[in-house]
Amino acid sequence: MQNSTTEEIQTKPFTIIHTFDAPRDLVWNVWTDEKHLKNWFGPKGSTMLVAKIDFRPGGSFLYQSREADGSEEWGKWMFREINPPEKIVLVQSFSNATGEVTRHPMAPTWPREMLATTTLIEKNGKTELTLEWVPINANQEEIATFESADQGMKQGWNGTFEQLEDYLRSL
Repeated sequence: MQNSTTEEIQTKPFTIIHTFDAPRDLVWNVWTDEKHLKNWFGPKGSTMLVAKIDFRPGGSFLYQSREADGSEEWGKWMFREINPPEKIVLVQSFSNATGEVTRHPMAPTWPREMLATTTLIEKNGKTELTLEWVPINANQEEIATFESADQGMKQGWNGTFEQLEDYLRSL
């Protein structure tokens, strides 16, 4: 199995849509500000321990979280496109504490890089959020792992969205 040498998208994206009972500007703010992200981002039951964001194209978000089972992991977003309050395009990876890209700690064949596009649309005072994830620079084994993980990704993102809903209600 050979790695791609260019940034190729070789599979259908994972897409999830969720509507929040909050105005788009508020959802945008809690999605893009480290003070807010620390309070809700991650799978249900996780806690963000570290959050450092440089929110600009070319900037990054480095974070560490503790999962419900006690395990800890680092992640990183590299921002490519930011169009407030409508769209964010970034590359999402697992990382170490210095931001170097690493493998998924529990799934060694998970793609090292995911292109993530988040779109926010305001509808009658509510916000429809669409998240698209697709592996980039991935080999066939990594693509197969991604394609087989649809239910796990839905479960993880739905838990994250539940935490975000709870946080939005608390504001």
